[in-house]
Amino acid sequence: MIRWLKRVFPWLGNVFEAVFTVVYGLWVTLRTAIKTYRPERKTFTEHFEYPELPVPVSARYRGFHRFDLTTCISCDQCAKACPVDCIYIGKEKVEGSKGFKITGYTIDYSKCMFCALCVEPCPVDCIFMGATHDLSCYSRDGCIVDFSRLPTDIAWGRSTLNPTAISQSKVITEPVHGGPNQ
Repeated sequence: MIRWLKRVFPWLGNVFEAVFTVVYGLWVTLRTAIKTYRPERKTFTEHFEYPELPVPVSARYRGFHRFDLTTCISCDQCAKACPVDCIYIGKEKVEGSKGFKITGYTIDYSKCMFCALCVEPCPVDCIFMGATHDLSCYSRDGCIVDFSRLPTDIAWGRSTLNPTAISQSKVITEPVHGGPNQ
């Protein structure tokens, strides 16, 4: 019938074919929805209580970094190993010693691909992958986290990043080492 319509009235055949394909696509969608419908299934936020409780992640999950500034020796190995150059380390020479003092440790999460290549070369194991999976922000500047400007209980230990503390650390007008973009 469609072939006959296309020969006699080509435009009417095209309209009929378009309507038929849309109705068939809707039928396939409805059929799949009916087959897979489960009333006991909950939404993501009902199942995990997301904003209040963290989402459980596997042990090998590579989330936002955790960093311990107390053990860092400013060797730059993590920054050298990073394939996208998203780690910026500020350091200064210590008087009367051959080591360096860390003045800033910044990770630009708009560039980071969470590959964990920065974790392996660290000789003192001060950086490692955390379990935080959501650190959303509204601007690109919000994706830059300076661990040296975070509150002491978050930055100077092995605790996970807190989005509220990170947003409060960005209120400081003068960064520790001028920031990665200056």
